[in-house]
Amino acid sequence: MSEKIIRLKSSGESEVIVKKSRFLGITCPVSTPEEAQEFVNSIKKKYYDARHNCYAYVIGEKRDIVKFSDDGEPGGTAGKPMLDVLMGSGITDVALVVTRYFGGTLLGTGGLVRAYSDAAKEAIENSETYTVEKKMRLKIEADYASFTPIERILKSKDNISYETEYSDKIVIIAGVPLPFVEEIKKSITELTSGKALLNELEEYIG
Repeated sequence: MSEKIIRLKSSGESEVIVKKSRFLGITCPVSTPEEAQEFVNSIKKKYYDARHNCYAYVIGEKRDIVKFSDDGEPGGTAGKPMLDVLMGSGITDVALVVTRYFGGTLLGTGGLVRAYSDAAKEAIENSETYTVEKKMRLKIEADYASFTPIERILKSKDNISYETEYSDKIVIIAGVPLPFVEEIKKSITELTSGKALLNELEEYIG
């Protein structure tokens, strides 16, 4: 499982026309199934006169909360292809609706899969995303003489943040991306000949 998480910063829209059928795609950032359903309902209300409002969503750090609907299209021709596009994008906490206005010509199973997939891909491509990382909050206790070299170790990796408290010793609370935790701990232990106290406090998203 990736230690990086991709989410939507802003929604994206698309329009695909196949044999006079219009497929309108739109994405939305969501954090719960309830939010996803509210978004789906809002699109159904907006496009109340459309033949179909198919949807898919992916939620959670592990991307393990998923749901999709063909909304009356033949089974497997709309919601599942849309979900496949979402899963392939790597994005989580996202809902996607593709609305179809029927153009009078049947597209067949393959045609529907392509149309819904294309509308989904274009909507995602037009969305703005951002990436966060899973980090470990690491507590480092050391003597004053060790501070500068420890700080140099922390600055050697990207996206490590830290705060320092001063008392009879130095206490550093560092946010370390998970892939770097063991390396950082090993480097600090070797630097201080095992005198620094290292404690993993909690994982978080940062």
